[in-house]
Amino acid sequence: MPHVRCVMPITIDAPPDVVLALVAREAQLTADGDGILRGPFPPVPFEGSTLTVVATAVSPTTADGTGHAERTALRLTADTPLDVPFLGWFAALQARLAARSALRDLGARVDAALDGRAAPPPPRRWPIVPPVTFTSTEAARLAALAAVAILVNFSGSLLTQNADAVTRTFDQSDEALGAALAIARAGVLVSLVVAALADRWGRRRLLILAVIGACASNAVAALAPSFEAFTGAQLMTRAFVNAALVVAGIAVVEEAPEGARAFSTAMFALALGAGVALSVAVLPLADIGDSGWRISFALSALAVLFLPAIARQLHETRRYGDLAGSNVARGRLREVFRRTYGWRFLLLGAAGFLTNLFAAPSSQLTNRYLTDAHDFTNSDVALFRAITLGLPGLIGILVAGRLAESRGRRPVTVVGLLVATAFQMAFFVSDGALLWVTPMVAIVAAACAGLALATLDAELFPTEVRSTSNAFLLVAAVAGSATGLVLATQLRDAAGGLGPAIAWCGLATIAAAVFVVPRLPETASRDLDDVSPSEGTPPTG
Repeated sequence: MPHVRCVMPITIDAPPDVVLALVAREAQLTADGDGILRGPFPPVPFEGSTLTVVATAVSPTTADGTGHAERTALRLTADTPLDVPFLGWFAALQARLAARSALRDLGARVDAALDGRAAPPPPRRWPIVPPVTFTSTEAARLAALAAVAILVNFSGSLLTQNADAVTRTFDQSDEALGAALAIARAGVLVSLVVAALADRWGRRRLLILAVIGACASNAVAALAPSFEAFTGAQLMTRAFVNAALVVAGIAVVEEAPEGARAFSTAMFALALGAGVALSVAVLPLADIGDSGWRISFALSALAVLFLPAIARQLHETRRYGDLAGSNVARGRLREVFRRTYGWRFLLLGAAGFLTNLFAAPSSQLTNRYLTDAHDFTNSDVALFRAITLGLPGLIGILVAGRLAESRGRRPVTVVGLLVATAFQMAFFVSDGALLWVTPMVAIVAAACAGLALATLDAELFPTEVRSTSNAFLLVAAVAGSATGLVLATQLRDAAGGLGPAIAWCGLATIAAAVFVVPRLPETASRDLDDVSPSEGTPPTG
């Protein structure tokens, strides 16, 4: 099994027996017969991590031959076994960062103990390092779900990035683009059926089906002879992509260890961002002739070749597997709307509708806005997206995972929505440097709000209807998206341009942050079975 090794040499002014005794106490290790300390190393949050400590006496002498007090050369070695598919390099980075920080802290604590000083404060955890220990199974399953996220979000993001190029190929107007984007969202009805079936058939089977459907639909889009045929293909792509993301997001929460549900969602969001980044990276292909965008959609279709490798690593979630073996009925629609969970569903549905009324036109029509109002080429747009979304989005997701676990889902959502909306509204009426600065701030805040709210979507319903409830929440969100797209394009003339029209839609998101989200229950630091227990047990809080 592959493993990560981190070695740190430390020299301490004390005899080896004294130093080893202090290390054993601080790290809770036991000595072997040869005087070497070995044992588990919990600060590295992966199952099986160990620490080995070897002490060697050092007695340096000066030039005149006089000796100094005996010193100890410590060799601290942290070993972490890892068997993580697809993203093993990322897990190795997480383990190495955690190990280096923990080893430095151990050395500092031993020094403080020798000097009689108070122990230093615990080191700050890196945002990408898990807050609790992941077993090998949990890490591998999260990596497989992340691979699904990269593949399907690449497929789903191509319409956003290439919408302007597609409309130019088929000589369509802004109004036609807005209508097409709204029509594509009608695929939510297919998503509703597919995602809801995940409560009856299982997460794994529906994920594989959705990935195949998304790739096949983009193959049709790549060959579309007309704008109407392209729109129809994207309707199906959107349907399968949404279904895959709903089911995969639920599986991420169900497989996460307690205390790391928001963190796991953040890692899943990083994978989603990687999918978007791929769609941005291939955007310059749209500048190759009148139909260069077709290349990107064809590449998306060929991504299905990776599915067999991903499918081998996908497994049914343990929560669903346990439920499937019980007598609890699964996928019953009335449980979503009954008194126990109905109020939660109403609030989350309203939040999804209102936030997407602004988020959809803001994201889907940005490229059109930049090319029309600021004369950007497709390559300019790709550069703009890379600068304003790449690093800021990464920072936002990492900060979001930490804040949502430590500060709570609800306050992070409220503050994130207000800050993101204010700066994104400013973007659509800005010029010059503000055109670049405002979206950077907005994406960081939006990542915090979006991740916390997405975690709540999965946490606030029991396993037997978790996919069904999230499918209906998706319908509410997509209804908001379609409404926002049509509203923004229809208000273009009245508002004085596409940018101001999109900005006005931001008032809906502000309403969600102020009046809806504060009424949701808090789920941070609570067990999932306590927040949303299965049939027969009422939730607490």
